[in-house]
Amino acid sequence: MRAAIVGTGGIAHSHMRALGRLRDRVEVVALVDTDPSRLEAFGNEFGIRRRYPSIEQMLQAESPDLVHICTPPWTHTELVVRSLEAGAWVLCEKPLCGSLADFDRISAAEESSGKYCSTVFQWRFGTAAQQVRRAINSCELGRPLVAVCNTTWYRDQGYYSVPWRGKWATELGGVTVGHGIHLMDLLLWLMGEWQEVTAVADTLDRQIEVDDVSMAIVRFEGGALGSIANSVLSPRQESYLRLDLQGATLEVRALYGYSRDNWSFTPAPERDAPNPLDYPAEQDVPSSHEAQIAALLDSMERGERPLVSGREARRIIEFMSALYKSAATRQPVARGAIVEGDPFYHHLAGKVG
Repeated sequence: MRAAIVGTGGIAHSHMRALGRLRDRVEVVALVDTDPSRLEAFGNEFGIRRRYPSIEQMLQAESPDLVHICTPPWTHTELVVRSLEAGAWVLCEKPLCGSLADFDRISAAEESSGKYCSTVFQWRFGTAAQQVRRAINSCELGRPLVAVCNTTWYRDQGYYSVPWRGKWATELGGVTVGHGIHLMDLLLWLMGEWQEVTAVADTLDRQIEVDDVSMAIVRFEGGALGSIANSVLSPRQESYLRLDLQGATLEVRALYGYSRDNWSFTPAPERDAPNPLDYPAEQDVPSSHEAQIAALLDSMERGERPLVSGREARRIIEFMSALYKSAATRQPVARGAIVEGDPFYHHLAGKVG
């Protein structure tokens, strides 16, 4: 496969290192960035000679099989659509887009091109999470009942000195969109369809437009309840997910990624529940960009829709829109309630203009 990277800032290094470890399956043939000095430095660091100032020039000259979008959030939708229309598959950093309207544009481009766009949620791709999901879906641990999902990170005011951060128009959202999104996606993937969300979001300390804290209560279709806390104000940083099922509690404590060692299993006292984490150490794949890209390459080779695309990717966009709408209206918001014409259909946080 021939891949190109669009945007050569910080997160592009994670993509490049992952692609380097998969060099027997994929070759990075081109880079794109509007900043000439950043483009030159990145290209020199990784030995990529073909460099372009615009995605249009790159797509026309290179016709890549796969385009990695690693640019600021507000640019994602246009870059994804152009790449799909040029006949490339796409892997786009989170958040994939800024609204359900944008997502539906991407879906239309997928349909017309026959190619697919996946968004980066590498937490789904560790062996431990995949084993937990199989156990939940098989009902061998009983029904899910309670979930706790806490992304408590720390970002000081200097973090928001980057011009596009902290603004609704360019970052598209705050801690909910830029930080809590990873663990919330894992929560929804493991617990199943959400039914209703009741939330609050606020800017408590940082001098920014967007939220630096959000909290939510979620009701799932199966009747389970979950709590969510997202913060960039927490000096002791942690990503913590707890799932209480009828037969066991499963927990993961980590920060930006996990291996099996970060997970724990506690069976209910009266039940002999099987431990989904009981597998050989050599089979453990940590969550990572590499694991997701490898799965994406598998999907490309088979010509099938990859994980975290289509309906699976739309679910987290809809959930964040509902969280923001609930916070703004101080009312619960049901899945499916945000439709065309609603301000929250056209911007994640309902912002106009």
